[in-house]
Amino acid sequence: MRLASLIPATIAMALAPIVANAEPYTALTVVSHAAPVVQATMAGIVVADLAAIAICAGKLSAGRGLAGGSAYLSGLRLGGPLAGLFGAAYGGLNMAIGLTNVGHPVPTSVLAPGYAEMMLLILMGLFSGAIAVIAHWAVEARIDRTVLGG
Repeated sequence: MRLASLIPATIAMALAPIVANAEPYTALTVVSHAAPVVQATMAGIVVADLAAIAICAGKLSAGRGLAGGSAYLSGLRLGGPLAGLFGAAYGGLNMAIGLTNVGHPVPTSVLAPGYAEMMLLILMGLFSGAIAVIAHWAVEARIDRTVLGG
């Protein structure tokens, strides 16, 4: 019985130097320490945002011609936040599995990077949706002006 109570204390003492000497967390640190699936989700969101900006800029600079891309922007309005939520849910699942496997209380400093990863993904998804909404509004206004002759 006494051995069982020493195991969590031993693990906590082993983690203390790791946590104390940890580098300060930034958004870049969170991305670099994320799981490969989560990193791929983050990269996909960034690429989708860049594509939305490129489509919007292309349509706005096309003059009176109407080019494609509105469906992509419309889809990204909903797909961007959903991709962020997917990544956050995956990170939360990994955290829950890890906590279950450890089987003892874990300090907040160990949990904080996982929470930061989930919040960053949600923020990236919401930002992606905001970019898509603004780009879609700009493109729709351009189409309205072209069609209505204004």
